[in-house]
Amino acid sequence: MTVLSAVIATAAFLSGAANAAPAAPAAAGPASCAPLWSSSTAYSAGGTVSHHGRNWTAKWWTQNENPGATTVWADAGACTGGVSDFAISEAEFDEIFPDRDPFYTYQGLIDALHAYPRFANTGTEQTRSREAAAFLTHADFESVGLQYVKEINEANYWIKCDYSQPFGCPAGQSAYYGRGPIMFSWNFNYKAAGDALGLDLLNDPWLVERDPSVAWQTALWYWNTQNGPGTMTSHDAMVGGAGFGETIRSLNGSLECDGGNPESVRARVAKYEHITDVIGVAPGSGLTC
Repeated sequence: MTVLSAVIATAAFLSGAANAAPAAPAAAGPASCAPLWSSSTAYSAGGTVSHHGRNWTAKWWTQNENPGATTVWADAGACTGGVSDFAISEAEFDEIFPDRDPFYTYQGLIDALHAYPRFANTGTEQTRSREAAAFLTHADFESVGLQYVKEINEANYWIKCDYSQPFGCPAGQSAYYGRGPIMFSWNFNYKAAGDALGLDLLNDPWLVERDPSVAWQTALWYWNTQNGPGTMTSHDAMVGGAGFGETIRSLNGSLECDGGNPESVRARVAKYEHITDVIGVAPGSGLTC
């Protein structure tokens, strides 16, 4: 009886396996990139292009309207195999940051651009290049040439938790130290940026030091949405003509501007002028604060 029962059970199992629903197919990866968007080409409704590592589809006829910066283009998702059309090429990125930590990849930056598609994608080619240069200047300054992924002084980690916030510090009092290209820190910034980016950075702040794209996204969040001690976001300062000096004010103006630390201001301006020289664009006016 025992042997017979085993045979019956085995047969039933094999029959059930044969009749089971087939396994779901693996999720498809990113599509191949469409031809690169061109400002001189006219596109009809339904036309598809790639721009900043993503495919975009025209909703109606368009020409010289940057995908991501105008509503005529619908985001069709990330793509692979395309050519980067970011204002700064990978070769220029390598020249600007020759000693960077391997964590800070050029592709990580390109992958992060979808979070704020108007960044370095608004206005004239000169304006777009200046904004990209200004952003990378501060990244260079804050992380010492992108050599540091996280804050060095561990003794200060516990300070970056503001328990007066209603959400507290669920990842631990010492979890919200500076990370990424602008040394992104404090629990309230992790909460706000995570909400904006659709990431749970409050409970997993370590994601900023694990994923290069997320690290760059946190820097772009601050750049595009926060005034800091200034009166405008750094993005608005660059596309509105206020100039590089106002980006210093928005990032660290309370300590550096209006005579606070002129040496630091001069160092930032010198780095910005170097980066604009590398990419072949004039630095513009309004360099100091």
